[in-house]
Amino acid sequence: MIKIWGRNTSSNVQKAMWAVGELGLAHQRIDVGGAFGQTREPKYLAMNPNGLVPTLEEEDGFTMWESNSIVRYLAGKHDKTGALEPKDPHARGLASQWMDWQLSVVGPAITPVFWGLIRTPPEKRDMNAIKAGRDKTVDAMKILDAQLGKTEYVAGPAFSYGDIPVGVMCYRFVQLVTDRPAMPNLDRWYAAVSSRPAFKDQVGSVPLS
Repeated sequence: MIKIWGRNTSSNVQKAMWAVGELGLAHQRIDVGGAFGQTREPKYLAMNPNGLVPTLEEEDGFTMWESNSIVRYLAGKHDKTGALEPKDPHARGLASQWMDWQLSVVGPAITPVFWGLIRTPPEKRDMNAIKAGRDKTVDAMKILDAQLGKTEYVAGPAFSYGDIPVGVMCYRFVQLVTDRPAMPNLDRWYAAVSSRPAFKDQVGSVPLS
């Protein structure tokens, strides 16, 4: 049985857990980080020197961190049917591309919105920073909407691990940016990914906090 160290409200933990759910892996998730603390303790830092979540721990003692890397690793090891890791090298490359886009573009864009609206008391909110983040997030999601006008999922005609990190960010987008412009392709795709049982269990059922 694998262990995923990290609280379920973390978007990065949600990526790993969504993949675990898609793959049907026996697992134990252990609450650390945020209000649970423990990420600065020597035992945890020995597994993840960054003191962040998630961390994957396997029965043989193998550990690794970085959420998107964990998703790719689990799919590469356990996905025997091609349900998550595309077999076509082009599709596999595009899936990784969109995973990296989530880290470099949409994640940084939406972070000020999330922190401002969810983790900051109303009287202390920097509305200018929230608006700037909102605008950057909308611009990023327009890029995604344009891609989804060409392909059913981010890497092609089938769901893949490329949809997982982007889907987690899109959950935050639809919750936090309620005045967004029309994005019909994104809406169609998000309806599909958010209807998946693993998304419902690990992402959609967890309130933003």
